[in-house]
Parts: sequence; structure tokens; C-alpha cells
Amino acid sequence: MSSAAPIVFIVDDDAGVRAGMQRLLKSVGLRAETFAAARDFLQRTPHDGPSCLILDVRLPGISGLELQSKLIEAGVHAPIIFITAHGDIPMTVKAMKSGAVEFLTKPFRDQDLLDAIQQALERDRVARQRQNDIAELQQRFERLTARERQVMKLVISGMASKEIASVLGTQEVTAKVHRSQLMHKMKAKSLVELGRMAEKLKLPTIE
Repeated sequence: MSSAAPIVFIVDDDAGVRAGMQRLLKSVGLRAETFAAARDFLQRTPHDGPSCLILDVRLPGISGLELQSKLIEAGVHAPIIFITAHGDIPMTVKAMKSGAVEFLTKPFRDQDLLDAIQQALERDRVARQRQNDIAELQQRFERLTARERQVMKLVISGMASKEIASVLGTQEVTAKVHRSQLMHKMKAKSLVELGRMAEKLKLPTIE
């Protein structure tokens, strides 16, 4: 898990708005990077840690909603807080359906922005933790032998060692050894925990 400090990206073509938000965030101990246009934001150095994006809807060149679409297409799921002086209901609905955390209409209260930022950063922390957990499970699964992976799929399908041995054409004691080894390698303390791991890995069960 990355230990990088959280950062808030601000994309707004109004220099005064950018500076004001940066001062606000600094006052509560949050680091911010500002950009005048979406294109500048896209050229930034990627940040390996929790982040969120405060994004003006109306920008020169690539609009805020277009930038949101580009990020989704690129597989970048940084939580977005939209801000606008010209919000309308269809625009808000589109932004929220695409995963925006909040849609604030200028002028908005500082506390409303800070609350949205904390919500967005927490969402990103949780998503990153989930991704790291799945990556760790995937590494453990890849360390299993082909036979152990086969046994794991049979175990999570609810088969007992005797049934597994029958499917594999081997002795029950051999099936138990494979099950013990895969439990150890996957660091699963119980069959229930192994089942949860399999769900996270989206492993198919055998009917």
C-alpha cells in the first residue's frame, strides 16, 4: 500500500478560484496542485496515493465532463467533485451517473467543499486498499500449482476431501494434503475465508 500523502487536484480556468481553493486546502493540511486546463492536468506526473479531482464543468478546450469521460476510458477512477456557476439538472445527473462524488454550484460554502473532499479521498483510499488486497490475493493464487488451483475450485464449490479425491482420481489423503497446502499458501484460516478470497478473485465454482 502506498504511503504517499493525499493530494487534491484542482482544474479551473479562473486563477482566483484556484488560488482560493489552494489556500483553503492548505489551511486544513491538505496538499493541492492546480491546473488551468484539462490538457495540463492530463500531462501531470501520476500520483501514487489517495487523490481526488475538483473539476470545473466549463473549461477551455476539453470540458470537465469530457475530461471525466477520458479518465473513465483510460481506467482512471479518481473521485471527482464538479464545480460550476452554470449547473443544470441534466448536467448534474450525467456527472453523478458517471461516478462524481459531488456537484457544487458556485458560490458554495467552504465547508461543503471540504466535506466533499474528505468523502472523495476516503472513497479513493478504500478503492486503493481493495485493489491492493486483490493484487495480493492474485499473487498468492499464482503461486499455487495447477493441481492446487484445481483443488481450490473444488473446495469452494463445497466438495469434501473424499469427493475431491474421486474427481481427481487420487487418494483421499492426497486430496487433504493438496487442500492443506493451498490453505497455507493462500493464508486462509478457514474455508469461509478461502471462499471470500475466491469471490474477490472471481473464481468460478464447479456445479
